[in-house]
Amino acid sequence: MDAFYASVEQRDNPELWGKPIAVGHAEKRGVVAAASYEARKFGVRSAMSSQKAAKLCPQLIFVHGRMEVYKEVSARIHAIFHEYTDLVEPLSLDEAFLDVTDNKKRIGLAVDIAREIKRRIREELHLVASAGVSYNKFLAKVASDYRKPDGLCTIHPDQAEEFIAKLPIEAFWGVGPVTAKKMHKLGIYNGQTLRDCSLEMLQRQFGKMGQVYHDFARGIDNRPVEPVRVRKSIGCEHTLEKDISLSSSVIIELYHVACELVERLKAKDFKGYTLTLKVKFNDFTQITRSRSSVTPLCRLNEILPLAKQLLKEVDYAHHPVRLLGLSVSNPKDEDGWDNQEAPRWVQLEFQFEDR
Repeated sequence: MDAFYASVEQRDNPELWGKPIAVGHAEKRGVVAAASYEARKFGVRSAMSSQKAAKLCPQLIFVHGRMEVYKEVSARIHAIFHEYTDLVEPLSLDEAFLDVTDNKKRIGLAVDIAREIKRRIREELHLVASAGVSYNKFLAKVASDYRKPDGLCTIHPDQAEEFIAKLPIEAFWGVGPVTAKKMHKLGIYNGQTLRDCSLEMLQRQFGKMGQVYHDFARGIDNRPVEPVRVRKSIGCEHTLEKDISLSSSVIIELYHVACELVERLKAKDFKGYTLTLKVKFNDFTQITRSRSSVTPLCRLNEILPLAKQLLKEVDYAHHPVRLLGLSVSNPKDEDGWDNQEAPRWVQLEFQFEDR
C-alpha cells in the first residue's frame, strides 16, 4: 500500500485530501509515524522528530493514529488477496507476498492479477496500492517499491541481471543506512559492484548476511511464500518525556519497560531465550545489546536482572537516553525447535511502515 496510514486518514477526512499530513503527535517529544506523499516532498519521513518535521513543512498537519481502523482496512485488503491465492505471507498490515503460480481464478499472467488487485483496492477501499511482480521474493519486493506511488513493475527473469546491476545498494532488501554506509566504504554502490565481490569477502564483512547479499546480487532467492508465520519475538519500547542520563532514572525507566514486556509475554503466552535491549540517544542514534539465557525468559525476576546487565554495556553518562526498549526472542524447545503455536501473522505493536 502507498503511505497506508496517511492515505487512510486522507480518505476518511476529505479536508485532508491533497495536504501534507503526518500520522503521529505534534508534541515536543513526538515522532512522525507515517507521512503522506505531499509531506514527503518537503523531506518529512517516518521516525523523524515532530519538531524537525514541522520546521521542514510549516503547513504540516498532524493526525493521531487509529490502529483499529488500520487493522480493519488491512483485513479487507487481505480478504481480496485470498480470493486469488491462499499462499499469502504478510509482512505488515499493508504489505504481503502472494504466490499466484496456481491461482484460484486461473489467470495466466501474474501481472494481470496484480493489475486486478490494484483496481479492486482502488474501487472497493478507495486506496492506492503498488505491486511488484517477479520470480522470487527479493525481486518482487524491489519491484513493488520501484514506481511508487500507484506503481506496477514487472522484472522478468531475462531482465533481472541488468536490472540488479543498476540497482542502488540502498534499494536492496536488508540493506539499511548503517550497512549501506559500510558497503560504500568497501566500494559497493550498486548491484554490479556487489556482484563483483567474492562470497568469502562478503561473509567476512557481513557474516551470515554475506551469503544473502551474494545471492541477491545474482537474482537468487529460494525462499518460499509462507502463509503461516511463526511468532519470533515480543517487545515494547518507551519514548521518555525528557532525555535522561542519571543512572537511577534510567534504571527506573528500564523497570517500567520490563514490567510492560512481562505483561505482553503473559498475554501471548510467549517464552524466549534471548533478551535484547534497545537504547536511542538524544541525537537519535541507537544501539542494541542482546544476551541469551539457558532458561526461558517470561518473568520479571528473570528479565530485569538480565536487562540491567545489558544496560551496563551502554555508555549513557555522556549520551542522554531518549528511548528504552526490551524484547524477548528465540523461542525454542529442548530440541532447539520453535515451541510456539504457529498462528497467522498478528500485529503485536503499533509500528508504522512509511513508504
